[in-house]
Order: sequence, then structure tokens, then C-alpha cells
Amino acid sequence: MTPIRALLALLLLSLASLLAPAASAAITQDDLLPVDDAFMLTVSAPARDRIEVRWKITDGYYLYRHRTGVDADAGFAAQPLQLPKGKAYRDEFFGDVETYRGELVATLPGRPAPGIDSVSLKIKYQGCADAGICYPPQTRTLKVALPPAEDEAFVPLGAGATGGSLLGPKPQAGTDALPLPAEQAFAFEAIAFDGNQLLLRFTPARGYYVYRDRTSMALEGASGVSLQAPRWPKGVAHHDEHFGDVTVYFDQAEVPVPLKRDTAKAVTATLRVTFQGCQTDGICYPPMTRRVKLAIPAGTVTPADAVVSEAPAVVAPVATPVDAPAETTTEETPAATADVERTRPPKNVIASTKGYGSISLLTAFAFALLGGLVLNLMPCVLPILSLKALSLAESGRGGNDARNRALWYTAGVLVSFIAVGAIAIALRYAGQALGWGFQLQQPWVVGVLAYVMFAVGLSLSGVFTVGHRLAGAGHGLATRSGPAGDFFTGVLAVVVASPCTAPFMGVALAYAFTAPGVLGLLVFAVLGLGLALPFLLIGFVPALANRLPRPGAWMDTLKQVLAFPMYLTAAWLLWVLGNQRGVDAMGLALAGLVVLTLGLWWWQRLRLRAAPLQRVLAGLLVAASVLPLVVAHRMPKASTLTMRGDDHVAYSAEALGSLRAEGRIVFVDMTADWCVTCKANEKAVLNTPAFRDLLTTHDAVMMTGDWTNVDPAITAFLEEHGAVGVPLYVMYPRGGGAGEVLPTVLTQDGMRQALERAAR
Repeated sequence: MTPIRALLALLLLSLASLLAPAASAAITQDDLLPVDDAFMLTVSAPARDRIEVRWKITDGYYLYRHRTGVDADAGFAAQPLQLPKGKAYRDEFFGDVETYRGELVATLPGRPAPGIDSVSLKIKYQGCADAGICYPPQTRTLKVALPPAEDEAFVPLGAGATGGSLLGPKPQAGTDALPLPAEQAFAFEAIAFDGNQLLLRFTPARGYYVYRDRTSMALEGASGVSLQAPRWPKGVAHHDEHFGDVTVYFDQAEVPVPLKRDTAKAVTATLRVTFQGCQTDGICYPPMTRRVKLAIPAGTVTPADAVVSEAPAVVAPVATPVDAPAETTTEETPAATADVERTRPPKNVIASTKGYGSISLLTAFAFALLGGLVLNLMPCVLPILSLKALSLAESGRGGNDARNRALWYTAGVLVSFIAVGAIAIALRYAGQALGWGFQLQQPWVVGVLAYVMFAVGLSLSGVFTVGHRLAGAGHGLATRSGPAGDFFTGVLAVVVASPCTAPFMGVALAYAFTAPGVLGLLVFAVLGLGLALPFLLIGFVPALANRLPRPGAWMDTLKQVLAFPMYLTAAWLLWVLGNQRGVDAMGLALAGLVVLTLGLWWWQRLRLRAAPLQRVLAGLLVAASVLPLVVAHRMPKASTLTMRGDDHVAYSAEALGSLRAEGRIVFVDMTADWCVTCKANEKAVLNTPAFRDLLTTHDAVMMTGDWTNVDPAITAFLEEHGAVGVPLYVMYPRGGGAGEVLPTVLTQDGMRQALERAAR
């Protein structure tokens, strides 16, 4: 050993000898106090509507705030347990938590039933020693005597309140004379508990209460961060003559609100909360709005494939409402002895009932098959299917040839469906919130589709004819029977089907977009199988193939007639492009179509001539026709939907919250210009005078969200309701409550019934 190493060893031994007395004085597992000595528990009831639970905590020990809870028996209608703020602490097992030392006094407010003189309490808590040894979760059942009933008089709600059956405490002196200002009657606070959760606190003054069901909230100015469903604590059930069955809070309510994050960066935002409350023996206040500026720290990006957790999991430091403590689990419980493994609980597990986990795989397959089959009847797919039917009839052949053609067409459909699904799922995993038809939100995709449809029409009209090398570009769809033409027909059918959402598809797509990748792709494949099923049956069932008309001269006339649906489809796509990037973009695309037509016409004239240079020039002309699409894609977005009147407004989360706070019925229509199903519903129902009369009769507001271009706010609304594309129709009832998701295909009678339900 070198002299330097010897000197270092001697120094370490000296330090160890100096620290040994202090170490021996620390608590060890052998002299760990019994749990009831470390945390001495007592309960008392200073008043009939308030129970105090007290822990005397020995020095060197501490209790966890989030592991503390009290449940009362049925004779005491308990409110959320009120706990003081603890000391912030970074725990090895639970992460960022709050702890208590010395003493903890928790208050359990509530209402005893008439004649009740004692209450049985189930008390749960967990603590540790500074030595690093933790006790298992503890449960104690204690009974506490209540003061005599004469100490607290109970009276029914007065005529000025909004109900007549709920019993409340008699107001203190002065509260029934003049109501308090709203700011004093209803205190509101909010903090960013951490990067993935907010904590809201509603504190009504004594003699006042707050409605849970009249509360809405939104996060303003937070790009990539939005609110998930709040986790309301248990309240008091109340039947209100105006609002029906509601839940109210007479005492302070702490409400954890998880955040959905598309970015991990810290953000600054404003929380806007609108709520309503009443004086127990007096007036009801109009809806009031409070805004709190929050500095939200960096957090964890919300997983796209979040599923329902069957076992309790630590979602955030406050994992559950304090009046419903988490049950004991191996994952959440630090071990008390060395032979029990100390397992860290999972972090940031998000609970969801949408998509994967809410239905079985076989159910998703069934919906996918039915949805793909019904997709054949949608107007966006019919032009391409008519081409396929023409091709089958023109061949006039059955047997192996018919089966091969059906299989090649099916292969094109399946490959295309799986490709679209794989791209969408991959982009969602990468943090991009996308849904069905997402590609049509890109102007260059819409423009290219318009070019393809127009070129197919030109081919059917006889403007140009191509050989084997370009057989899949259009002409082979109508005249060739080779595998390339059949395969490309399937590809084209899927491409033009993407603007449509058929019945049954929504459930299957919701499953596909939230399930693990392989299962999601299987659902997309089954959707494709449903779309290809009619032609598979024609190919493999001779009786169906024999019903096709025999080939003849009429086929050429029908082929030319079918060119016009292609032209109409191209015109519709140009209209969509105009709505995305303005009329200048549509004009550029029209000019590009003229150049495309010129190039194809020139190519056709050179088909039988030896003119290589001219062929190159014609090909360059066809390629140059795409340049206008590049320019159009870079143009600014066209103006979006704006306010149309008192009964028809543009969608925003803030406007929706305000309208609901006013007690209005709100019908939300999420649409897009490229959504054929949306436009069909608008023509048949939503844009009719009869529907406008229904809105007026029920004092309802129609709110429209335009998803023609990428819009994160609308995408968030779709995901909130388990939808992966448009159309999405949600009817929000008067007086609060969850919105009702309506069918994809609307009818006048169905809308009338939905509005009547919302009015009730």
C-alpha cells in the first residue's frame, strides 16, 4: 500500500469512529416503536356536524398525507376529509408527497341522520420512521359519541333556495340578513400540484353550498397541455327542482384534475373555472367564473395507449380523493420487514375507458367487418366500385380468373388499409393526435387525389390510353384484367373511402387507435376485409358471378358514362382544397389539371410514334402539372368558421363551457369539408329549416367545429369522447350532465328525440 493510500484509509477509519456514536443513537428495526405508540390516535366530535381525528406523532416518525383517510358509517353523511397542508417530501416509493410530524388533526364534516347519537369510523393511515423502516397500512375502527341534538338545530331549505328536501345547518347570525358577496361566499384556489396534475379547492362559507354538476373548467393558453376529467370527491346527493338530481358540497372540496400532455415542457396557462352555488337559507348566485394563472412545471407525456388499470395505481402524489383512500396493495406499500420486497409503484398510469380495454378484440373485429361492409354503400366509394363492377362484367369470365381478380382486389384493399393504419398509429405514438381521414387534412394529399380522379376520368373518356407500364394509373381499372389493375382498384377504393365513416366503424377505429400496435393493425385489416367482401363473394360464389351482365357493345358506353362521377369527385376535392387554402389555391390546381390534360393528350398522340425527345417533353409536362399543388400547399389557411348567430356558433372549449354554465342545451357538430358523411347529414338534417325550428323550440345552440385542417382543440374534443374522426355529434343537456354521443348517420326524428331528452 502506498503512503497516500494508507493515509486515506487512516482518515476514513477516524471519521467512522467519530460517526459511530451518532449512528448507534438512531432508531433501528429492533427498537422500532409499536405502531400505536408511534402514532397515538384519538377521535372526538366538537359538534354534531364535525368529527376530529387526531394523531400524536412521536419524534422520529411521520405520516403520509395521501395514505390518510376516514370513512363514516351510513348514519353520518360525510363530506371530504379536511387535512392540513403537510411538508413537501420526496419519497423513495411514492415520489413527491406531503408528510406530517408532531401532530395531525383531520376534520370530517358531515350530517348525522335524525336520532343518531354516535358514529362508527373506519380510519386508514400509514407512516414510517426516519430510520427508513415503514409500517404496513393501518386500519382502525373507532366509535365516537355525538353531542346532543339540541346543540344543532336543523331546518329545511327556505323558499329562496333551489330545493326543498335537503337539510342544512341553520345559518349563523347575520347570514340570513344579507347574502355575502360572491367572492366571500365561495372561495376558489388552484395550484399546479406537479407537471401532470392540478389541485382545485372550492371552499363555500358556512351556510352556503356549491353545485358539482354546474361546474366547468378549461385551460387557456397551454399549448400541448389539456385537462382530463376531474376527480370529484364524494358530495351530498340533492334533488333540485331546477337542475334535477345533483351533487353539492357544503364544506371544502379538493378536486385533483389530471393533465393530458402532448409535450413534456413547462408551460404557463390560465385555468378558467365556472361554477354556481347557493345560500342554504337564501338566494342562489348566478354562474361565476374565476381565473387563476398557473406555472405548470415539466411533466410526463401522456401515453397514447393508456388503458384501464385493474389494480390501484399511483397516478400522482394525490392518487385518490381523501375520503376514499387507496386500498392496501403490494405495489403501493413499503415493506415493514426485511423479508418483504419493497416494490416501487408504477408512475403516471392513466385510467381510460375509451377504445382498448372497453371492448373485446372479437367485438372490435365484428364492428370492423360490419363497418367495412357498410362502407361499400357510402357515396365516396360508389364511383370506384362501379369501375370494379364494370371490369368484372367486361371480362365475362368466371372460375379461377374471377377468384384471382377478387383476391388481387382484396390484396390492394388490405395492404392500403394496413398502410394507412400503420402510419396513423405510428404518428400517434410519436405524439401526433390523428384520426381517421387525417391524410385529407393535408392540402397536397387532397390535390393529388383530385389529379388521380381527373386522370381516371380522362382515361375512361378515351383521352389517353396507357400500356402495361402504367396500367395501374387509371385505364387498367376499366379495360385491363391484370393483377396490377385489380390491385390498384383496391388501393383507390381505400383512398377515396377515407373521407367516410360508416356505421359501426367508430367503435372499431377507437379500438384500433388505442390498442397495442399489432392488434390495431389487425382491426384495420378486418375493416379492409369487410370492404372487399362483396367482390370476394362474387369471385368465389359462381351463382353470384353468373348474375353479372354479359359483355357487349354497351360496355364502352357505360365506361364513358362512368368518367363523369370521376370528374365530379375531382371537382369536390378541388372544393375541399379551396376551403383549406382559399380560392387562389383552387385556381392553381385547376391550372395544373389543364397542364396535366395537355401532357396526357400529347403522350397519347406519341404512343405509336418514334419520338423519344417529344415523349420526354410530354412526361416533363405531366410532372410539371404537380408544381401548382406545391405552391397551394404552402399558402396560408383559409378563414375558419365564425359566429353565425345566437343559435349557431363556432366551437371552442371556452364557449362550450360558458353556454353550459348558462343552462343552455348545446348540440356540438364536429365536421370537415372532406367528410362525405358529414355533408350528407348537413344536407338531409342539419341545414334544414325543420332542424332550425327544433333548435329554436328547445332554446338550443348548435356549435360547429371544422376539422378540415389540423386543429388540436377539435382533436382533443374527439379524443375526449372516444372518437377517432368525424363526424362526431354530441348533445349536451340543459342543467349539466354528460353529453350524449349521437349516431353517425342523423335523421330528423332522431334529432327531435335527442333534443327532447336534453330538455328533460
